[in-house]
Amino acid sequence: MAPKSVQSAPEASSSDPKHAARATRSAGREMRSRLLDGASRLFREQGLAGTSISDIAAAADAFPSQITYYFRTKEALFVEAACRDMLYVARAAEQAALQVHTPRDYTRALVESVTATDSVAFFAEALTLTRRRQDLAPLVERTIERLHGEGLRAYSNQIERHGWSTLRDPDATSRRFWAIAIGVMVEGYAMGRSAEELCAEMLRVLGEQATTSKAGDRARLRVVDDNNASVSAPPGGETSS
Repeated sequence: MAPKSVQSAPEASSSDPKHAARATRSAGREMRSRLLDGASRLFREQGLAGTSISDIAAAADAFPSQITYYFRTKEALFVEAACRDMLYVARAAEQAALQVHTPRDYTRALVESVTATDSVAFFAEALTLTRRRQDLAPLVERTIERLHGEGLRAYSNQIERHGWSTLRDPDATSRRFWAIAIGVMVEGYAMGRSAEELCAEMLRVLGEQATTSKAGDRARLRVVDDNNASVSAPPGGETSS
């Protein structure tokens, strides 16, 4: 009796549907990235009204129809590009602040990174646009929540790592930072202020964020000060109520 033949599993090839789907998704991500890169540069230089879909397609070596395929409208592309740039600058700011050892240096590192680019002003334009285009608001909302969430994580890690004592709730500190950044940058760009002036103004408005002493240390210092005051008070001295 002849032995049964054993068939091996077919090898994956470029014609395999799953392989083709992965290749298509990869090509789609690459094209979206190229379009966002080109659009971001043009929008910053020329603004929304001054940039055409044809301009963006040429900058990305793409067809205009690909912009409408991936983003539907120029306005949607504007908002997505601004949101992506905002997250990029937030990540760069967190990386720049990793090497510092004091709360003041941490704040300065964040502020210098943020004010060195126009990404925040670009994002502020997207915020204004979504007031008229509420269909684009969810992307902005997700970006803001991600900014706050990642900012909270980074700040909390620094507090724990160095033993700092935050002067405000960490979540409130993160939200306050970005609210001030947007306000200062919008006002500053309107007034024609330089990056150095923006940095100085933002540092002034932010003020101190944390101290190097822990809350328990401050409590012990208060107790010692109170004891010293009671010892140094003259006998029989009276205080006014």
